[in-house]
Amino acid sequence: MDASPPPDATAPFPPSKDALRTLDPSVRAVWRSMWGLWGGALWLAVIFYDLTRWYAPDPALPLGVPTVAVGVLLGLGAWLWPYWQYRAWRFVLRPNELYLMHGVITHVRTVVPLRRIQHLDVSQNILEREFGLGRLVVHTAGSRSSDVTIPGLPLDDAERLRDQVRQFILDDPLPDNSL
Repeated sequence: MDASPPPDATAPFPPSKDALRTLDPSVRAVWRSMWGLWGGALWLAVIFYDLTRWYAPDPALPLGVPTVAVGVLLGLGAWLWPYWQYRAWRFVLRPNELYLMHGVITHVRTVVPLRRIQHLDVSQNILEREFGLGRLVVHTAGSRSSDVTIPGLPLDDAERLRDQVRQFILDDPLPDNSL
């Protein structure tokens, strides 16, 4: 994945889907692995529940039905949800803002004015490190929902994006009377 192009002052709003960047495709493997971990824990709980009904005199469902049904649903979810999530994620760095759109069921479009950014983080969890991915965390002024995260970026792209936003903040400081 290439780095973001330099911001264009004449870019239309909202940006067209062609102007938006996608995440790195390997983020789907990271999300599938997370689904596998959490889904596996849930599936073990369902297996335990199913086994506790072994000696029940009149179970509501035949033995093994909850285990198979939950296993199939979790397997489908682990395969399809990351794919849909990946397709929904787009972002672009614009001249004065960071524009993001994401969400499978609820489509969220977020505009972060670059002047509102307090600080920036690039982070990785264990799975992201294995795939060479990172996430850019943008902390903005405000108390609720003031963090915006772009997951699934190659680590060097995340750092480059952080540096581009940082450079904007340094080049465009707030006026002295803004405090």
